Amino acid sequence: MITTHYNRNDFQPKGRVLGIVPARGGSKAIHRKNIVVVAGKPLIAYTIQAALSADHIDRVIVSTDSQEIAKVARAYGAEVPFLRPPELARDDTPGIVPILHAINWLDEHEGYRPDHVMVLQPTSPFRTAADIEAVIQLARERQADAVVSVCPVHRHPYWMKKITEDGRLTDFLTTDYAYACRQELPSVYALNGAIYLVRRDVLLKRQTFYTERTYAYVMPPERSLDIDTPWDLYLAELILKEMMRHERD
Repeated sequence: MITTHYNRNDFQPKGRVLGIVPARGGSKAIHRKNIVVVAGKPLIAYTIQAALSADHIDRVIVSTDSQEIAKVARAYGAEVPFLRPPELARDDTPGIVPILHAINWLDEHEGYRPDHVMVLQPTSPFRTAADIEAVIQLARERQADAVVSVCPVHRHPYWMKKITEDGRLTDFLTTDYAYACRQELPSVYALNGAIYLVRRDVLLKRQTFYTERTYAYVMPPERSLDIDTPWDLYLAELILKEMMRHERD
């Protein structure tokens, strides 16, 4: 487990980092989710602006199948060099597929081959430019294949339960030790979906972010909200408006 704080004087950039924001048009739980207005801005704008504010992101592109999303992305400064084919924007399309399509498209059409690829989901509006820079720094310090952002779990899996077919409550996971209080529980982390950084050659060869040299970048819960449901959207709206109010004061 690694927590890193970025200091721009600590390192010099080595190699190019491509930022990719995957944003398909279809969304079931929240209509037009990636461009829904949250605290006065389209949701995707928070991710684009954080990426553009990071010193060591070489380019920020949005991979989308939607002309509407493309227009919004360009308005906030991102590149949209292509529209993603519809067959790569279905509900069941694996998340890695549009990323591979993007880096292959840039290679074939522009001869552009970055050293690292960073995936920034538009549903993580609280991720900051400092988080982005810290992940890049961590990858270079550790010579990592990849770095993935995580956050501490709120509900520990050792205390989770499952319900049997006849309605009985049983442990979800079994352990030889009975943990009596939260402080005794081993530390556990969950992917928060905010940042995925990987070497381009590793991604093309392994087609995954997870190798024996994938490191964790730990983010606090307050920057780890991943908007997936209307309730998540409601919370984000409240938090962002409160942050804006404090900035004005």
